[in-house]
Amino acid sequence: MMNARVALCLIFACFLCGAYGAKITFVNKCSYTVWPGTLTGAQKPQLSKTGFELPSGQTTFVDTPTPWEGRFWGRTGCSTSSGKFTCATANCGDQLECNGAGAVPPATLAELFVAPNGGQNFYDISNVDGFNLPMSIAPEGGSGECKPSNCPADLNAQCPAELQKQDGGKVVACKSACLAFNKPEYCCTGEFGTPEKCKPTQYSQYFKQRCPQAYSYAYDDKSSTFTCSQGPNYTITFCP
Repeated sequence: MMNARVALCLIFACFLCGAYGAKITFVNKCSYTVWPGTLTGAQKPQLSKTGFELPSGQTTFVDTPTPWEGRFWGRTGCSTSSGKFTCATANCGDQLECNGAGAVPPATLAELFVAPNGGQNFYDISNVDGFNLPMSIAPEGGSGECKPSNCPADLNAQCPAELQKQDGGKVVACKSACLAFNKPEYCCTGEFGTPEKCKPTQYSQYFKQRCPQAYSYAYDDKSSTFTCSQGPNYTITFCP
């Protein structure tokens, strides 16, 4: 009878191991509070935390299942002064918990795919939806290249005037050209919907020159997609 119990415990433990994907640690090195948001893709259940407050210098974490794919971002300038929860950048529906809502551009994104059975994970930092604050994503453990991906520069500081998002006279985010102009050549849509037709522009190059590891437009895969295998955890840092 004891052997049967042990066997059941082992089976249950293996089930839990198979369900566990990655521990995502959030670190806020900014001089201001950030309100991270999380979004699970592929119409799967959302994580246990979809939005929360992270004061300067603080750390917290959330676990993902496997397989899992989704994105993370940081909201800035959030308050309830208007009677509802709103943020100056990367809002997700006027609520602390994003509950399946994505970030309203412009927003810096950390994107992640967690593969099952120790397979190859994919991750990146993306400015395709614009930029609101510096971010990095770094694997902890794993095997393969497993390099950090980051955008440590403050792209708001010299953001072209036509891309600026301002709040109270201050530049709080830098729009993508797609968001600012809504033209196929900037959005990689319509006749520009292939890597051969959609090329870097002066605006995507502004992002790329300052954050060469991050996606600057939709087909910027070659230098912007990172991989790691064998079940690493990840640290996402705001203002690395």
